[in-house]
Amino acid sequence: MDAMDAMDAVEEVRYLVLAAQREGNRMLAAALRPLGVTPAQGEVLRLLAERQPLTLSGLGALLVCESGGNPSRLVDRLVAAGLVRREEGIEDRRHVQLTLTPAGHRTARGVTEAEAELNARIAKAAAGHDLDAVRGFLRALVANQGAGQALARRSGREE
Repeated sequence: MDAMDAMDAVEEVRYLVLAAQREGNRMLAAALRPLGVTPAQGEVLRLLAERQPLTLSGLGALLVCESGGNPSRLVDRLVAAGLVRREEGIEDRRHVQLTLTPAGHRTARGVTEAEAELNARIAKAAAGHDLDAVRGFLRALVANQGAGQALARRSGREE
């Protein structure tokens, strides 16, 4: 394989990663539409369902969908929709705690179901492929990047 063939393979991988992300996001968005949330909002709801209460910065450190660590606009929309509650911190009133409302819990369960269906589709496509090798490659690709670090924190693999 010469340098041009290697570059073509790398370029194809780049586009395949982009295409997989776009198609997965499109499928998830369609599944979440009846719930009235976007994939990014769904990620917030799932994180809160798993780890609440969280501060805004604590939530931002775990989000893959949002870079920069400050998801205030995203949270503002969920508060306005009645899915997330902001509460003053018990020990420090400047520390706002985010929790789910009862409607937020119901919606988070719907998000979990939609994600499970998408994950089943991915698992079907992955049958017969070495997922450990794919995961290793993708981890190396996003290592030391914001979204990769957020995912590592969520999975307990933070370095």
